[in-house]
Amino acid sequence: MKKTIKKIGVWLGLMAMLLSLYSCAPTEAVTLAAPQLTADGIAVRWEAVDGAVAYEVACGYELVRLKNDITEYEGREGESVRVRAIGDGTRYLDSPWSEPIDCGHVHRDDNNDEYCDGCAEYLFVVIDFYAVNDLHGKFCDTDSQPGVDELSTYFKNARQRDDHVILLSSGDMWQGSAESNLTGGAIITEWMNAMDFSSMTLGNHEFDWGEDAIRENLAIADFPFLAINVFDNETGKRADYCEPSVMVDLGAVQVGIIGAIGDCYSSISSDMVEGVHFKTGLALASLVRAEAERLRGAGADLIVYSLHDGNSMRGTQSVQTSALSSYYQSSLANYVDIVFEGHSHSYYVLKDDLGTYHLQGGGENYGISHAEIKLDLRGGFAVTEAETVRSTVYRALEDDAAAEAIEEKYSSIIDYAYDVIGSVDSHMDSDTLSAVMAQLYLEAALEKWGEDYGIVLAGGYIKTRSPYDLEAGEVCYADLLSLFPFNNRMVLCSVSGEKLWYQFIQNESYAVAMSDYGNSVYNNIDFSATYYVMVDSYTQLYSKNGLTAVAYLDDTTFARDLLAAAIKEGRFE
Repeated sequence: MKKTIKKIGVWLGLMAMLLSLYSCAPTEAVTLAAPQLTADGIAVRWEAVDGAVAYEVACGYELVRLKNDITEYEGREGESVRVRAIGDGTRYLDSPWSEPIDCGHVHRDDNNDEYCDGCAEYLFVVIDFYAVNDLHGKFCDTDSQPGVDELSTYFKNARQRDDHVILLSSGDMWQGSAESNLTGGAIITEWMNAMDFSSMTLGNHEFDWGEDAIRENLAIADFPFLAINVFDNETGKRADYCEPSVMVDLGAVQVGIIGAIGDCYSSISSDMVEGVHFKTGLALASLVRAEAERLRGAGADLIVYSLHDGNSMRGTQSVQTSALSSYYQSSLANYVDIVFEGHSHSYYVLKDDLGTYHLQGGGENYGISHAEIKLDLRGGFAVTEAETVRSTVYRALEDDAAAEAIEEKYSSIIDYAYDVIGSVDSHMDSDTLSAVMAQLYLEAALEKWGEDYGIVLAGGYIKTRSPYDLEAGEVCYADLLSLFPFNNRMVLCSVSGEKLWYQFIQNESYAVAMSDYGNSVYNNIDFSATYYVMVDSYTQLYSKNGLTAVAYLDDTTFARDLLAAAIKEGRFE
């Protein structure tokens, strides 16, 4: 037995020696791949070659050796360049020479006449940007503002006048009018197609009808929806209906447009964004910087940031970036060249202390933003004009036939909204309408649930939208839809006495109507007891209110419908 074990041990030792010798045997060296060259003027670039310890560059009669971390070379106009990767001679052998590439023409303007001394080409490209923010579906004319048919003529006149025009949107385009609400935003999306918009940044009100409505409009759109910071909670990836950016090809130059939505959660009914989250603040800035670098690497000569967020400043002024810090990070200064903003419905042209322009053109089709940028083909640019254009500039223009054709296409859906439903004897301002609506909430609640629940009050966060007031005279459903555009359901809720007192009775931002029962317990509310209130779903879902849904009025009655019924009954005549 011992001899057998000894023989096996000797055999295993010999095998180990053979394996050791085999593992030390030299392997066949690999020939490196030849670099793939690209040229931008006289600048020649290539991707790093794995395994290269250096690069050799041949330009004319010159041979230059570069370190392996250098992957570009400045050649000479009219000469060709070849590059090969150098190996270590053991594991990697030198690559073949690359295919030669010719260095391009370099513009010169020694006499400063803005034309190249060599090729006589004009050395600048002038681009006109027109940005629409917060249109809120205002497609048709009203007494106080034009429709998009006049704005369309303004845009088409600009295209006839200027060689390079880019139209973009900074969000909140669909929701807010009869013609857009009743078509789910399709009428606006088709109009943007007809006007050849390059992009639309998603705003908070694009989410009012849910993500599927965004997808439905995306299927219509000939342009991308931008939102670099909207991420799907389940997949962790960017939502499937938005892109981080778009590159606009103007021939001689490329323009990259990055879109983002601000921290606008409080302006969206929370049930409509349960599946997504928005990256904001430093996380958003990091995304924008990375995308700007990617676009530069892909050839972008200019980076535009279309942001659905802004501030309440007015007019043309210089500002510190710190004044914009609630929504704009100063670290973006070296990455984006101009910012078109939205959300706050303000008119401004701001130039921050780092030299970046910020523009916003009001909203509701009362104005737009315009910037003219002069781009130097040799590098660099100048903002030669930055302004807000008020609707008074274009409201007297002729109606555009393409916009009118789109309106006619949807007439069977929207025309009924302009039928007169009744009249009101006196002007009703925003505060009056909020109080009226709270009373109508209460009446609807008492009629349906008054015998089953002790309802204390009704109301909540009830605010009108543009035009904010209801004028005396005849009223149509379209008027009410503009004032109360949200499809928020009416809901009976339970609430603790403490929340009832602080979030509703003592909350000056809320309009409420007290029931007889509510008045009877007003001075004796038990903070630990449960009470009942009637609100809309937006108020119900606001977590600080501490509301629990008990029952819904129905699926089709919204605030404007309660007001429409009251007007039809003649209650305000």
